[in-house]
Amino acid sequence: MSNASLSPLPSTDRPDVTARLRDALLGASFTADGLLELLGAPAYAALSRSETVPALRATRGDTPLELLVRLFLLQQPVPHARVGGVLPVDACLESGWLDRAGGDEVAATVDVRPYGGPGGEDWFIVSDLGCAVGGAGGIGNHAEGVVLGVGGASTTLAGLTVRTPVSAALDLGTGSGIQALHAAAHATRVTATDVNPRALHIAALTLALSGAPAADLREGSLYEPVADDETYDLIVSNPPFVISPGARLTYRDGGMGGDDLCRSLVQQTGERLNEGGFAHFLANWQHVEGEDWTDRLRSWVPRGCDAWIVQREVQDVTQYAELWLRDAGDHRGDPAEYQARYDAWLDEFEARKVKAVGFGWITLRRTGAAEPSVVAEEWPHPVEQPLGETVRAHFDRVDYLRAHDDAALLEAHFTLSGEVVQEQVGLPGAEDPEHVVLRQNRGMRRATRVDTVGAGFAGVCDGTMSAGRILDAIAQLVGEDPVALRDRTPAQIRLLVEQGFLEPA
Repeated sequence: MSNASLSPLPSTDRPDVTARLRDALLGASFTADGLLELLGAPAYAALSRSETVPALRATRGDTPLELLVRLFLLQQPVPHARVGGVLPVDACLESGWLDRAGGDEVAATVDVRPYGGPGGEDWFIVSDLGCAVGGAGGIGNHAEGVVLGVGGASTTLAGLTVRTPVSAALDLGTGSGIQALHAAAHATRVTATDVNPRALHIAALTLALSGAPAADLREGSLYEPVADDETYDLIVSNPPFVISPGARLTYRDGGMGGDDLCRSLVQQTGERLNEGGFAHFLANWQHVEGEDWTDRLRSWVPRGCDAWIVQREVQDVTQYAELWLRDAGDHRGDPAEYQARYDAWLDEFEARKVKAVGFGWITLRRTGAAEPSVVAEEWPHPVEQPLGETVRAHFDRVDYLRAHDDAALLEAHFTLSGEVVQEQVGLPGAEDPEHVVLRQNRGMRRATRVDTVGAGFAGVCDGTMSAGRILDAIAQLVGEDPVALRDRTPAQIRLLVEQGFLEPA
């Protein structure tokens, strides 16, 4: 299906109409909280699964909010006369937010999804019809230039991003403008790029309808529209990272072979970041026969950058191909065509000796350190979003540990981080546990095994005594040579600090 099949978009040249529309939406409680209250949790959750029947059943009344949900979220035409008391209908028709449907009804030309900002803001994400509900799975047609709404990847990236006041932020592959909208809340200037001009138009609508400042919107792939001398304090990207044969769908297929798009994006970022600046990416990467995936990802990290790479999921090549074939709706089409496309994916992977595909997060921070820190780890376990503060704290600890050798660690004072609990594992009735586990209940929710010395050390860290003095007291208690204990424990202290169980006092 070509771009010509996509509906005309509302005008970006009528800020007065957009402001009136925003006021009307807010006045009717067409917000994330209002939507949850109206629909109830089960129907609200069903929307994320592309299921609209519960929401349609919950909006059979005639209240302003029910009309707006049917109109902008569920793509149902509503009576012109009834919605005239809720919206500036004639102005919305003139500026393209609405279109006539039949004799006495109007329909939305775009989907509008209420979206709650991290500070309680009432925002609205604009997307193509069929894209506000359920992300990619909710698309009824896959026109080449279709622009998606809010999906799990979008909210994951938004939650990962370090949110501190910055001068300049860059959103690469902005899509419907979700990351640019978040950045506008704490950046003086926001630039957003996209290869799809329709996406830039929709991003402008998202920002305007959300009451956010306009962004500098530039057409082009990734860094192409950015001048060589332009640098930023924050860079974010939810790129078209799907590893696929060909480039059928603009929103997900980057058009480069294998994971080259993600690799080139990460490698080009170092020179674009200001000192201390952060870059956050979602990415897919290949697991190639005979190669450790962590070595592959480490080779992507540009010079002068610390990196934290977290692999959240791994799928074998058959699972991966099936996921994205279903995303495109190919499983509902001609079986022979589906099989041919499936074969093409597996042929591509076989040619590249790819056995699986990893998905995860990549965070870079520009540093002047002589030896940058690169941490690559697998963490498929549940985490607590938003993680932006956890990410920032990780790099603060990197700085601290880089500046403190073992002798300095023994002179330092530490406190046990909040929400850390201790678990003892062993046979019932045994005098001593087989092992002790420290577990976090916040952020990454890590768990780490420690010996009895490590558990005792962590338990008395309240900032009043130096690490060395605590170890001396433990040595006296257990009858161990204090010098030997001081020699072997700093590595364990360093690990506990690195993973966030202990904090410098």
